[in-house]
Amino acid sequence: MTKTVLLAGTHSGVGKTTVSMGIMAALKQRQMDVQPYKVGPDYIDPTYHTAICGRPSRNLDTFMMQVDGVRRTFSRHAQNTDINVIEGVMGLFDGMDSTEIASSAHVAKSLGVPVILVINVHGMSRSAAALVKGFSEFDKDVNIAGVILNRVGSPRHAQMIKDCIPDIPVVGTLPRNQDISVPSRHLGLYMAHEQDFDTSKLAEFIEQNIDLDAIISIAESAPDIGPSEEVNLPEPDVKIGVALDSAFCFYYQEMFDSFREAGAEIFPFSPIKGEVPEVDGMYFGGGYPELYLKELEGSRTTKVLKNLSADGMPIYGECGGLQYLSRSYEVDGTTYRTADLFPAETVMTKKLQALGYTEGVAKGDFIKGTIRGHEFHYSVTNCAGDARLAYEMKRGKGIRDGKDGITEHNSLASYTHAHPASFPVGSFVEKCREYKRH
Repeated sequence: MTKTVLLAGTHSGVGKTTVSMGIMAALKQRQMDVQPYKVGPDYIDPTYHTAICGRPSRNLDTFMMQVDGVRRTFSRHAQNTDINVIEGVMGLFDGMDSTEIASSAHVAKSLGVPVILVINVHGMSRSAAALVKGFSEFDKDVNIAGVILNRVGSPRHAQMIKDCIPDIPVVGTLPRNQDISVPSRHLGLYMAHEQDFDTSKLAEFIEQNIDLDAIISIAESAPDIGPSEEVNLPEPDVKIGVALDSAFCFYYQEMFDSFREAGAEIFPFSPIKGEVPEVDGMYFGGGYPELYLKELEGSRTTKVLKNLSADGMPIYGECGGLQYLSRSYEVDGTTYRTADLFPAETVMTKKLQALGYTEGVAKGDFIKGTIRGHEFHYSVTNCAGDARLAYEMKRGKGIRDGKDGITEHNSLASYTHAHPASFPVGSFVEKCREYKRH
């Protein structure tokens, strides 16, 4: 049996993330081994899942990974655990454009798992029953097996709503609690490592107000996922440095796994601290470089990257990585010198510049094929007229003129956050091997 439950909301902002984290924490407090997942391309919520559960949270996204990829990732990590908890994204049926693709509902259907619907009932009573009825009948292939009422005003308020919902069990009624929340900023919540977050307090709140036994029982109705494919890691023969600190912290665990499966050993390092590892290639993920530009400008890492790139070292960057690897980065009227790998300057703006899924056809020397991912940034990167852009965008904004992926020597950086389901990890690792031999 593969005990699994997916926690979804009627829309964004209903408290789904806090409820999901609380249920994970409460289950862990019961000494259960919890494997967490997150629907969609989010980097931030999984850091909380991982910190709470002690297991890396996995993203499940039917656009970037497609249905087979979602099933493969889930089956690989759902075994040898007491329960699997999947946090949804946005509203249950909200997918890409007007489709179900990449929605929580699509993931639930792809895996056949039951859904618990979280509703913010502040300011409503019987209308909550209409919501439940509509959601439960909208797509009969989605099994809404339970409901959690969030932000109830009083025990009487909770009972009034429960009496109106006869067909689907209400497994929790959470009173308003301003002490149970996670603050956010321009790219979403703060990362788990940036917060002193009391999970025992959260777990106690959940235990008092949610029927965990009922949730476990619902999870038991999930189908057996079956055996997963075995993965035999080769002996690593190449070293890849991964920029990992408060400036660069947006990574999929699946990307690290894919590097290892391709024969690479991962070496985390901090550009903020000026670290330069002895490696055969580097990877700069997204994050918050704009908050640490003074430290990065004076960093030894920043000073040596241009020469490493000119020497042919493969260097790959995404979003924050692109911004840092450009010539300069302007924030609030102050311009900071950055790594200068590419003929481009980045400017932070007050306005959101791009948000959504991306799809591009890469035509570079070693990054080839269709790349699927997402973009989310408040910056503009202005390239020189002769800058080489490697991705022809079929979807998404990219850097300019429907293109993304600026490239120089064996370095490439894009606004697209790629997922290893389509990103040619093996080709990048092989390029690192060639550099090692040169």
